[in-house]
Amino acid sequence: MQIRTLASLLALALSLPWYSAGAGEQAPTAAAAVVFQQIRNATAKIRYGDTVFLVDPMLSKKGTYPGFEGTYRSELRNPLVELPVTEAEIVTDVDAVIVTHTHLDHWDDAAQMLLPKSLPLFVQNDSDAKIIRKQGFQDVRVLEKKADFQGVKLTRTGGRHGTEAMYASPPLAAALGEAMGVVLEAPGRRTLYIAGDTIWTSEVDRALAAYSPEIIVLNAGYARLNGFDGAIIMGKDDVRHATQAMPKAVVVAVHLDAINHMAQSREEIRKYVLEQGIQNRVEIPEDGEFLKF
Repeated sequence: MQIRTLASLLALALSLPWYSAGAGEQAPTAAAAVVFQQIRNATAKIRYGDTVFLVDPMLSKKGTYPGFEGTYRSELRNPLVELPVTEAEIVTDVDAVIVTHTHLDHWDDAAQMLLPKSLPLFVQNDSDAKIIRKQGFQDVRVLEKKADFQGVKLTRTGGRHGTEAMYASPPLAAALGEAMGVVLEAPGRRTLYIAGDTIWTSEVDRALAAYSPEIIVLNAGYARLNGFDGAIIMGKDDVRHATQAMPKAVVVAVHLDAINHMAQSREEIRKYVLEQGIQNRVEIPEDGEFLKF
């Protein structure tokens, strides 16, 4: 985990296209890098080259929804925390939206209301596209395998949103559904892999081998279902696994501390990466924090 001074954080914020400079502030003219802003949960804003993507927007206010039935700590209301910035700040300057799947904690009513209906949205399949088109969005694109958008190549990757035991139950398998990952590539930019809501599977291994990402974003809160071993997304052991699988990559752990069924916290993962001696390879951003690569 890199140590950032207040001055370096301010300089980074000033360089972002969605940053509004205050009185007396002047944005630097340095060329854009890959900039990742953790918003909350799996929601992130990524400037990749000159293109800004909003990923898995859940924009509702704290406590809007009941906890997910049949999951760990379902008595808590979601989301557990407020957004770190205003909805307007999140939506401004977005060129396209990536919705890895339509579960409530990745695509909620507030996002549907706040996002312009003309924005391009990339989704995983025709089923999700049909849902989002019915919500009034006019430019919904199924990411069959690869797509080019404003000079950025997007590639769909696979995974599994839970264990084999979970998917052996047809009703639960239907509820868990599919969830894609996405690889972003462009000339002169570090390859970025968003694994999405998946546990570690052979499809994750194939994505790492095929694209050699230099930035790996893992949903790492280890979300639990009652009555089942394991989890429906990755956790701290998978963060370590990623650093071993891709020794030159930076791992960014997100999907933490915001939804009732997250069983591992930022604090726990920070302690773990220190114990494992991988703290210089792992970023665990706070809500609202910017990372620049």
